Amino acid sequence: MSFSDSDLITRVLLEDDRNAFGELVRRYQSEVRNFLRRLTKTDVGLADDLAQETFVKAYGSINKFRGQAKFSSWLYRIAYNTFLNDRRKRRDTLTSDGELDHIVDDAKPLPKGLVCDVEQALAQLNPEVSAVFDLYYKKGMTHSEAADTLGIPLGTVKTHLARGKEQLRTLLKDWNNDG
Repeated sequence: MSFSDSDLITRVLLEDDRNAFGELVRRYQSEVRNFLRRLTKTDVGLADDLAQETFVKAYGSINKFRGQAKFSSWLYRIAYNTFLNDRRKRRDTLTSDGELDHIVDDAKPLPKGLVCDVEQALAQLNPEVSAVFDLYYKKGMTHSEAADTLGIPLGTVKTHLARGKEQLRTLLKDWNNDG
C-alpha cells in the first residue's frame, strides 16, 4: 500500500515515525539531489552533502510544513536556502549547469547538437536565475509555485525568466540565426 505524502507527514508528526520520513526521503532524494547538482555545477559531492543537510533540516522542521504548497515545493525551498547558505559561507560564485529541454522557444525541443551549447550557456547564468529556470522548466512549476518555493516575489520569477531567456538568446545567437 502506498501512502500519500500527507499520510506520511502525519505519521511523522503524530508518531515520530522515522520509517515514514524515510519513505519521503526515498520519494524525493533524486529530485532534490539533481536540483542541487545543477546549482552546484554538477559538484556531486557538494550536492549530496547539501541534499543530506536538506533532509536533516526538513525532518527537524517538518512541524512547520503547513500543507499550503506541495511537500516537494517545500523541500526545494529548503534545498535552495541550504545551497544559498553554503554559497555565502564559501563566498563562491557558483552557477548552474542545468539540462533544460526548452530555452529558445518554449514549445520546441532543442536539436541534439544544441544541448551542449545550452548547458554551457546555462552555466553562465547566475544561480538565482538558474534555480528559477530549473523549477519552471524542469519541475514544471508555475510562476507562483516557483516564487513560493524560492521565497521571492512573483515579479522576480518573471523577470529572471525573461532576462535569462534574453541572455540565453544572446549566448546562443548562432543557433537562433540558423533556424
